Formats: sequence, C-alpha cells, structure tokens
Amino acid sequence: MFDEAKVLAALTAGDVLYAETFEEETASTQIQLESEKIEKLEKGVDSGVGLRVIRPWQTFFASTNSREEGHLVDLAKELVRPRSGAGAPGGVQEGRLRPARYPFLIMVPPGDVETHEKLDLVRSVEAAARKMERRITQVKVLYRDMSQHVRVAASDGTRVEDERTQLVLTLLVVGEEAGGLQTAYDAIGGFCGFEFLTGERIETFVRATVARLSGLLGAMEAPMGTKTVVLASEAGGTMIHEAIGHGLEADLAMEGLSCYKGMLGRSIASPLISIVDDKTLPFRRGTYAYDDEGTVSERTTLVEKGVLKSYLFDRFHAMKYGMPSTANGRRESFRYRPIPRMSNTLILPGSADPDAIIASVDSGLLVKKMGGGQVDTVRGDFVFEIQEGYLIEKGQVGPMVRNATMMGNGPKVLKDIDMVGNDLGFGIGTCGKDGQGVPVADAQPTLRMPEIIVGGKGA
Repeated sequence: MFDEAKVLAALTAGDVLYAETFEEETASTQIQLESEKIEKLEKGVDSGVGLRVIRPWQTFFASTNSREEGHLVDLAKELVRPRSGAGAPGGVQEGRLRPARYPFLIMVPPGDVETHEKLDLVRSVEAAARKMERRITQVKVLYRDMSQHVRVAASDGTRVEDERTQLVLTLLVVGEEAGGLQTAYDAIGGFCGFEFLTGERIETFVRATVARLSGLLGAMEAPMGTKTVVLASEAGGTMIHEAIGHGLEADLAMEGLSCYKGMLGRSIASPLISIVDDKTLPFRRGTYAYDDEGTVSERTTLVEKGVLKSYLFDRFHAMKYGMPSTANGRRESFRYRPIPRMSNTLILPGSADPDAIIASVDSGLLVKKMGGGQVDTVRGDFVFEIQEGYLIEKGQVGPMVRNATMMGNGPKVLKDIDMVGNDLGFGIGTCGKDGQGVPVADAQPTLRMPEIIVGGKGA
C-alpha cells in the first residue's frame, strides 16, 4: 500500500487540471478445450498502478507493476516534469473512501472453486455437444473468470474501491455435411458467480448452440436483395451496439468522428425508439458500481422517443466540453488510460407483440442471432453477418438460411424502424476499441426494419 496523497501531490504540478491513481489487482482463470484436449489452462494474478494527469487538453499516462511509494512518486514527477508549464497547481482535495455497494450477491466466487471442477465443467460441455450432433467435427469450449479489485484516488477528492466479478462460458461447434462446413457459437455469463452455471442453464445453452449448427448444415442459401427484416430479441443488441453505440461515445461524437456529432436535442430515430446505457443492472456483464475513474455508475438516457439526449462521457471529455461525466470512463487494466466506452446498452421495449411483428411481414427475413460486423462511425454504414436467420413468408417463419449478411446505415435504420416489441433479450461480449477490450452487454426488443439490404448467394 502506498500513500495516495503523496503520489497525487507529485502529479499536480504546473497547469495540471486533474490527476489520478488507479490501483488494480485481478485474479483470473482461463481454460480452453479444443478437439477433446485441454489446450490452455492459465491461472494468475496481475496487479499494478496507472498514473494519469490531464492538462488542457492532453492526457499523460504511465503504468507500473510496482506499488512501492518512492518509485510511484518518482514516476509521477517524471510524468509531469517535462511538461510543467505556467499556472497554479490544482492541488489535492481530501475525500472519504467509498467502497462499492451492489444490490445483488455473488454466492459462489469463482476463485473459491477448485480448478478440477472448472475442468470437469468444460469437458462436460464438449461431451454434451458431441452427443447431440453426429456431424460435429470440432468443438471449442472456453471458460474464463475474473475477480478484480480496483481503487481510484483523484485530485478532486475522489476515493473509491470496487470489487468486480466476471464469468464467461463460450462454445463454438463446427460441423460438416456433404463437404460443406458450418460454424455456430454463443456465450453466456456476466457479473456473476459460479452458481450461474447450473446444469439446466448449461444444457439449454449447449442445446441451442448445437441446434443452430444442425440447422445451418441443412439450410438454404440466403437470397439477395432489399428485404423487410425482423430482428428478434434473441439476437441481443449487437446491431445497436455497433450501429449507434460507438457513435455516441464522446471521443468520437464530440470530435467529428461520428455521424451523431452536433445532434443533441435533435431527432435521430423513430419516435418508437428509446436507448439507455445502464451500468446498474444486476448480474450483467457491463455492470459496475464505479467506472475506472471513480465516477458512480448511473442509467444514462441516450435517446428518448427518437430524440438524442446525451453522449457517453468520461472525465477528460466531460471537462473539455463542460459536461458531466456519465460514468463511462473505462479501461482494460491499469496498463491503459480510460476512454469513453459503453456498459449495458439497450433499446427499451415497446408495445407490439413479437408474434404480431412477424405476422405483419409478407416476405422478409427473421434474424435470431447476429455474427461479427464492421461499422463506419463517421458515415454510420454497417455490415453484419447473420448467424441464424429464417425466411418469413406470408407472416409465417419459413426455412433457415445461411451465408447471409445485413448491410445498411445506422441513422437511416433507426428512423425506419416501425414496430418495437414488448420483449427484451440480452447478449454479452468483449468490446474492442483503441487496442483495449472491456466487458459489455447489449439488449433489444424485437424490431421491424421495413427495408434493409440482405446479402447472400441465393436467388
């Protein structure tokens, strides 16, 4: 343990507006099984400290594995010395330490579970998958857990501690039929303990993933053309995460790298659409009590009945543009500076019955699972793979299709949505940006998009 006040005093020299220490210790386990063999078993503890100062308008950052006070003070002086300029030091305010409080409990911390139990779990997932489908040629199972303790101290008096627990189970299956290969994958988990992985939940997860593969092996080629697309709640919020979420992060939105720059208070979506970024949801992968700058988490309304209400701010961009932070300053670890990132981002449910939405489509496509994709945040153009999709014919769900993609423009799609379901489905992931990955979740109700380009190999 080091004296945070001494390190902060060394950081607040010259024209520094803000200084911060970020202390972290993370214990993790990762198990990877592939082709009936344990290919990777990693356990370890990673710890260190990140130091940051903000000057108008630049960030200076350094990190170290050392917690030795003298080393940290020297590093702080080195961080500010070459750039010290005129102006009165900001000084260091005193603050009371605020530990995290969560409205839910972790019953079985993953770190308390023996490694052999985790290995047994991974092997049972592979065995169950192979038993369900004879055409499977390859199974990959990845188990990851993480217990992270962070402590943030800042020159403005911020003093917080947070304890975060993450658990993720991923399954990928490859099958072959008549020389053709198909792949299906999925992941479950969140801010939860080992008790999340019940036998029933695992069986449902494996069965759904294998069923998707089985369907793809016998599916028809997806037709090309402009289609009415129903995006089911089971698809999670991948499209919204990519098509609009990144464009609302303040580093992009405020600095000309987003199609939503300068749009606050203006209509950017259908009046049926409301979007929030909520860090407070129980057990979700993007949940935290404080962000990585010590700002208390909140539910941020981004879009309300089609009108853009807010961007996602970290401290740097909040200070620069005279806005409050929305607690979206996040970092992969102590080795990285915080930047604006999403947490749990979701379109709120509407009033339409999901079955009625499907029944309203004479000819189109039902998407139940999204794949990977790319987005141009400046123009809003996107392209996504469709991992699980079905034709809709005269209001009825028809045959499964494969090799489908979905292309469009985020702002246009949001304005075109004309039916919003009263359901809600979540997906999880690790969001990459600027070389950093952070845990996120996204969600949406069933949505109808009247016209969107579907790419495929069929007629």
